[in-house]
Amino acid sequence: MLKDTFFTFSTPEFDGGLIKTTITLNPAHDIFKGHFPGNPVVPGVCMMQMIKEVLENYSGKKLRLIKADNIKFLSFIDPNQHGQVGLEVKMSVVNEQVKTDAQLVNEGVVFLKFKAIFK
Repeated sequence: MLKDTFFTFSTPEFDGGLIKTTITLNPAHDIFKGHFPGNPVVPGVCMMQMIKEVLENYSGKKLRLIKADNIKFLSFIDPNQHGQVGLEVKMSVVNEQVKTDAQLVNEGVVFLKFKAIFK
């Protein structure tokens, strides 16, 4: 789990099937010592994990990624320049599967677009 050590997030806002929250990164986290020293970048796998953990918080249950068919890393997240990023997730639950279309954004810059199914 990365929540509360690598990142925290504000109370999510819900609008139908859309969840919005603000993620605050911890630039002092040990991950940035190796990824990359002097030029920290949020690893792609951590971006996906943050989305998963926000969804788990929303659903109240553990989720497992079962399919990711469209992942686009569009910009780097430097925690010193972008200490906060917005998370927007469109989601629906069908047959116990959580279908998501998510993106991480900050001031018009899209860092990640991620379509996935969790169960």
